[in-house]
Amino acid sequence: MPVIDVYDINRAKVGEVTLRDDIFGVSVQGHILHEVVTMQLASRRSGTAKTKERSEVRGGGQKPWRQKGTGRARVGTRRSPLWRGGGTVFGPRPRSYAYQVPKKVRRLALKMALSSKLANGQLLILEDYPFEAPKTKEFVNVLKKLEIGKALIITSQDLPGLALSARNVPYVQVMHSAGLNVYDILRYEHLVLLKPVISQIEERLAA
Repeated sequence: MPVIDVYDINRAKVGEVTLRDDIFGVSVQGHILHEVVTMQLASRRSGTAKTKERSEVRGGGQKPWRQKGTGRARVGTRRSPLWRGGGTVFGPRPRSYAYQVPKKVRRLALKMALSSKLANGQLLILEDYPFEAPKTKEFVNVLKKLEIGKALIITSQDLPGLALSARNVPYVQVMHSAGLNVYDILRYEHLVLLKPVISQIEERLAA
């Protein structure tokens, strides 16, 4: 089982923690990560694109000209798709792009994402974040001491002070452990876990 150091906000080692090998030591397979990330991005698409068909555009109540005798092609409505301002044929309609992959695949992909961060030295375990008042300047100083930039910080409980402190810092996101997902783990360079989060992740991904 991998053993990783635990640091405080000054990047001083304060202990060690043992991680489960079946969660943080999984071999990474790129196609599985790609499949789950694609599913997540598809679920986030709004799907609100829409065009008007001939029954929805304005006008068309009167026949433009009589059927015979004009020498022109017969036409019954100005809403025809052949006319300027007419309806659209087979245009986009509101829809959902969401789909699902098997739960076992999603769980495996999450383990692979965590394992990749550990294998690449991009996983940092933080003892706690002691500041309760929202202070962006203090938070930025903590990031400098920890020597991390673009980072995803996972907490075991709601920490309003930390969330508000990081809100205006670019390339940093604070997230509750319940929202941990493959796309955000891979999106950020570093993954920072507060120590109590480890037990929650292991409990969620056990078996």
